[in-house]
Amino acid sequence: MFEILVGFISGIVSGTGMGGGTILILVLSVFLGIEQHIAQATNLIFFIPTSISAIMVNAKNKNIDWKTAKIIILFGVIGAMIGAKISTVISSENLKKYFGIFLGLIAIHEIYYFVKEYILKKKKA
Repeated sequence: MFEILVGFISGIVSGTGMGGGTILILVLSVFLGIEQHIAQATNLIFFIPTSISAIMVNAKNKNIDWKTAKIIILFGVIGAMIGAKISTVISSENLKKYFGIFLGLIAIHEIYYFVKEYILKKKKA
């Protein structure tokens, strides 16, 4: 039942474009005790159908800049292949640490962005 709830919530977050995989990896590795490599690979499999669903809805609503998307896809595939190769030589413990650092940096960026927006709104008011 827990896995169904996690999949549902991750799917909703993925559909909004905010990265449901981050939630999924965290839950799989921390709460379900799944090894980091397996959690990240599971996330990649999860990403395929959820992203196809989101692409279909956003394409229908004409929310995709296809010219930019093609460039991002090309280099994203190249980067994913390189990243997958690199992850096979990194221990699960180090991979977990690097993922934690990545999440920390994202959190810092988001906090900075929200504080900056808050200050700008205060100045306009």
